[in-house]
Amino acid sequence: MTITDSTLIVDVPEEIARRVVLPEGHREDAPLFEAYRWLRENAPLAKVAVDGYDPIWLVTKHADIMEIERQPAIFTSGGGEAPGSHNPILQNQAGDTFTKSLTGGSLRILETLTYLDPPEHTMVKDIANEWFRPVSLKKWGDRIRALAQQAIADHLRPGANDLDLVADFTLGYPLHVIMTLFGMPAEDEPRMMALTQDFFGTADPDTQRSDTEALTPEAAAQQWSATIRDFYAYFDTFLEARRAEPKDDLASIIANARQPDGELFPKEVAYGWFVAIATAGHDTTSSTLSSILEALALNPDQLAAVKADLSLVPDLVNEGLRWASPVKHFVRQASQDYVLRGQQIAAGDRFMLLYQSANRDTDIFDAPDEFRFDRRPNRHIAFGYGPHMCIGQHLAKLELRVMLEELLPRITAIDITGGRKVVQTNFVGGLRRLPVRLDLA
Repeated sequence: MTITDSTLIVDVPEEIARRVVLPEGHREDAPLFEAYRWLRENAPLAKVAVDGYDPIWLVTKHADIMEIERQPAIFTSGGGEAPGSHNPILQNQAGDTFTKSLTGGSLRILETLTYLDPPEHTMVKDIANEWFRPVSLKKWGDRIRALAQQAIADHLRPGANDLDLVADFTLGYPLHVIMTLFGMPAEDEPRMMALTQDFFGTADPDTQRSDTEALTPEAAAQQWSATIRDFYAYFDTFLEARRAEPKDDLASIIANARQPDGELFPKEVAYGWFVAIATAGHDTTSSTLSSILEALALNPDQLAAVKADLSLVPDLVNEGLRWASPVKHFVRQASQDYVLRGQQIAAGDRFMLLYQSANRDTDIFDAPDEFRFDRRPNRHIAFGYGPHMCIGQHLAKLELRVMLEELLPRITAIDITGGRKVVQTNFVGGLRRLPVRLDLA
């Protein structure tokens, strides 16, 4: 135990608990961030029970999330000694029951890092860990810059551009980068775009699949599993092609990775990598880019400052990551009794790590509700922390930096011209609609 708090345990008002736990509570930023603020100030570590969900501790403080994340043996992601017994993504009880019905009783619906604990996590992470290191990514810098230039040329023109910033611009660029690095054909991008939006749109009626039921407690899990099956169908042909004829791309590294005994990893492990990179590597980067441009539209003085000195772009990217925090939560489960922030934790208790809240913690950030492109130090945990820290963080920063270096010198003004929309999920997301007028030189 490193965190103590003499604050008395406070009952959390039902409306605040529901706002944070339920996907529909994430439709509007202002009341959601007010709920986070109330929790940090009054009940920073609070156990709540929302109808239809398992009781769960809401973890809103930066220090507490760090303490949990650095101890994966005590706070497991996938169930520790019972793999598949715990869901690291908060789902309602009906959804978890539906998932178990598909898998024979396991909550491990994907063979991907999120659902694994060390030492298995370490072994699977090592498949592509070296590829994602900054020194390895240097060889792709010029290619990514060319893709950024192409995205600008294809979607924007000199003068006034009236567009939905998200749908018409920021969604496409990160996906094109990912598919290029994978070595996937460009003509498959519309299909991959549809699948990634299905994957993260499980609680959003606007993105509901036509082959799933109307929104019910089971609908999110139903859409999630249907989308995963579609991903698998696409990636199977791709996997076989890379095993038969490897190329100099990320997909070949993953497809041909071998276990310690020399055998190829099961296909499902490769599928898990492909799905994780195609979804998280695309959607979260898009959300962060959109949020940065929105913040600059609202702070034209900061836009002017960064335009005048592009060496400030890396700081701008870091602040954008803190501001957007596109991954909103993961869930951990205690494998043993523990004391956290002076409160007794029982083995089996679950914890919702609220990264968005931690990135607005006044113990860590001065004036956290202000966007400051030059914030230093910036100890955000938008990528998580510990063994589960996002493996793609350096690629995401590279994509964002390169695009902003190419785009900002061309911008003369950004004006928001219509209502914004935020994705309706408590797991991952951000802006889904942002009408703007983007004036380019």
